[in-house]
Amino acid sequence: MLQRIPELNLRYGDRVLATGLVALMIVQVLLLDISRANTALAVAGALALLVPLALRVRMPLTLMLVLLAVGVMGQWLPKRVLDVEAFGLIVLLVVYNGGAHTSGRRAWAAGAITVVFGVVVLITDPDGLALNGIIFFTLLFGAPWLAGYVVQRRRLGETLMRHERDAAEAAIVDERARIARELHDVVAHAISVIVLQARGGRRLLDTEPEETRGALDTIEHTGEQALVEMRRLVGLLRESYDELALAPQPTLSELDHLVDQVRAAGLPVEVSIEGEPVELPPGVDLSAYRVVQEALTNALKHAGPASARVHLRYTAEVLEVDVSDDGRGTGNGDVGGYGLVGIRERVSVVGGQLEAGRQTNGGFAVRARLPYASDR
Repeated sequence: MLQRIPELNLRYGDRVLATGLVALMIVQVLLLDISRANTALAVAGALALLVPLALRVRMPLTLMLVLLAVGVMGQWLPKRVLDVEAFGLIVLLVVYNGGAHTSGRRAWAAGAITVVFGVVVLITDPDGLALNGIIFFTLLFGAPWLAGYVVQRRRLGETLMRHERDAAEAAIVDERARIARELHDVVAHAISVIVLQARGGRRLLDTEPEETRGALDTIEHTGEQALVEMRRLVGLLRESYDELALAPQPTLSELDHLVDQVRAAGLPVEVSIEGEPVELPPGVDLSAYRVVQEALTNALKHAGPASARVHLRYTAEVLEVDVSDDGRGTGNGDVGGYGLVGIRERVSVVGGQLEAGRQTNGGFAVRARLPYASDR
């Protein structure tokens, strides 16, 4: 059930508004030419509205019930008592408040009380049962309640959108932290290799020049890969790292093991490779693995009875990863989590593009384009 949205920052304004309306009603009642007994009863009814009006956001249904009681009590008073302008403003405010500050079952209860308002007025007003009277009082009570309901729905929608946006941003921040740790490992490994090869090459420089040449080739190749990863780290590296994950990260060379795990869990998976596989930069290799892993995991959880297909296509500069299933699941491929948000961010880090969604012929598909050619 949708939750009522508190507006505690408006409490001071509500108190001022309630005091002003009640005071105005009392003044107007005192100016009427009615008996002292009727005046006292009318003033008591006005004062009964003061506290619920001041707390109208926090107790909208209570306010409506108090107003209904005051209205019923007012049937024993001269008609002009309830015809004062202040009471009419209070009625409109209370009905609007019932629509604007309730939700779920409470909103339906507020609507039912509003209908009771209209029925009481129609029954007690001499002209109320006429067609013109019915139309007038329907608009009088229905319009403010509907306006309040629309405002409440819009406010609730904005709140939910804000919560979803905050959750998505938090997921992106967390994923960036994980990506930063993984890429840190890649770059740290590359630098370590360079340092070790340089030390070995220096010792062999005079005695074994061919071995030295091989060490220099390794340094060049590893350095190029490290530079590519460093470019992709811009804006993502954190100032510090807590408990860095130093274990080797998975790559596409472990794809068969991943697929075997998914098959063992009950999802048939077909794997096909187009083009000549090449050695990928570690960041791209890891991202491609994670895309396949997340897509197969989602298919396993949400596709229902289905089969999946993994297609890798190597071109001269781009690796295309296509993971699809033929399931009939009703989810969006990422029910209850932010896995697709995470891999979308991961793909963007390496300069790639990601598309994910339901297919026209059924099932869900995840497609990623991951550039891997270094710009020398």
